[in-house]
Amino acid sequence: EVELVESGGGLVQPGGSLKLSCATAGFTFRTRDMKWVRQAPGKRLEWLSTSYQSGLIKYADSVEGRFAVSRDHVTNTMHLHMSNLTTDDTAMYYCSTMDGQRGQGTQVTVSS
Repeated sequence: EVELVESGGGLVQPGGSLKLSCATAGFTFRTRDMKWVRQAPGKRLEWLSTSYQSGLIKYADSVEGRFAVSRDHVTNTMHLHMSNLTTDDTAMYYCSTMDGQRGQGTQVTVSS
């Protein structure tokens, strides 16, 4: 059974940085493509990034240059390194398998 547990969210000021983590279990993480997505209140789910098992990583225009994904194949954990955050980044953040399985999410709030 696929298990995904996001963590690392919190309250951060505009311009600040935050690192999210996604602990995985129940599948062979290193061979799977994975995504980060987010959902702000009242808005649709927004794709942020896809990390391919090949090493290729793609980013949405809205986060390109500010967010970076890394993977640790020893601990089976994926990270989302976020910088230069704005209030528009306030949302619940999820890691996801390519077929849409997600964890419970971690809340990021950007506010002064």
